[in-house]
Amino acid sequence: MTLKYTLFIVIYLLGIICPLTADAKERQFTVVIDAGHGGKDPGARGVLTQEKHINLAVSLKFGALIKRSHPKVNIIYTRKTDRFIELNERANIANRAKADLFVSIHTNAVARGSNVRGTETFTLGLSRTDENLAVAMRENSAILLEDNYKQTYEGFDPRSSESYIIFEFTQNKHVEQSVSFASEIQKAFVQKKRGNRGVRQAGLLVLRKTSMPSVLVELGFISNREEERFMRSAAGQNKLSDALYRAFTTYKDEYDRKQGSLSGRVSKAPTSAKSTQNNPPTKQVTTSKAKASTKGRVVYYVQFLTSDKKLPSNSRMFKGYKDVSKVYEKGLYKYRYGESTDFNEVKQVRRRMLKNFKDAFIVAYKDGKRVKY
Repeated sequence: MTLKYTLFIVIYLLGIICPLTADAKERQFTVVIDAGHGGKDPGARGVLTQEKHINLAVSLKFGALIKRSHPKVNIIYTRKTDRFIELNERANIANRAKADLFVSIHTNAVARGSNVRGTETFTLGLSRTDENLAVAMRENSAILLEDNYKQTYEGFDPRSSESYIIFEFTQNKHVEQSVSFASEIQKAFVQKKRGNRGVRQAGLLVLRKTSMPSVLVELGFISNREEERFMRSAAGQNKLSDALYRAFTTYKDEYDRKQGSLSGRVSKAPTSAKSTQNNPPTKQVTTSKAKASTKGRVVYYVQFLTSDKKLPSNSRMFKGYKDVSKVYEKGLYKYRYGESTDFNEVKQVRRRMLKNFKDAFIVAYKDGKRVKY
């Protein structure tokens, strides 16, 4: 074998291996686990312990369970020891890592009513009840321990209900995924025989700046002596962390299913498609197949945005995409692009959109109803 031929084989093999390696890195799922409070901020206080210790113990156990069963998942902790971290920095850690999921773990408390008990999971939104507002105020009060908090949070006062009006105008494009994950967490808690106070919304600063699906979990009430003993015990922490792990696994399996449409991708996009990556098309990509009668046929779309508010057709959140379609389901507006009965064609559309919408995924409808594919 000549040297020239040997070099050709080596270069050819590198050309195959390198793209596969790049794809593997691209597909790595990152979860940020945030143990609430810490250091000079003890959080809620019980008779036997402080919230910060429970949060950290459950967070580390939760991460260990993920690592054992999902070794390819990248796990980042906002803290692994008893130290203080500013609320904005917790979100920044997740954003810098370009995380796929953010889970903030906390322990609840009430000033009066030692019999109050149960778990609840929050997503970002307007605190529509006094109870939810009270939770937001307590969790957000951690900023009072930060230097220059008035400048950092633009005059936000966690003790004033008027400050929470800003959350009414907060657009969270990950609300659907966040609520879905929160629901799985509460289901898992029920399976562990823990009280279910449901999925709620509140103006939580730690979730406001995150750019991925995010939840804040309240494991139980430290103000309840029985729940405090449970959360302080190794057995209780194991139960709670296992519930979180089971919910994570369900969410991750669904995430993988949605991403699976590209799992067999090897070849590169054609030049014409590559040239339009930075310039979104001005017209909806509707094929002749989709224009024909679709009755009884499966129609595919790329769902790229979810909002609890109806957006105008020229919304900046669409990043230049025109003729976007929408559907209203379960109290949310879901925005879609690239209608076609050809699944492979919609795969190509999604590939081009990933640069602007990294969480875009394919959905399927048949006769106007959502179906699995």
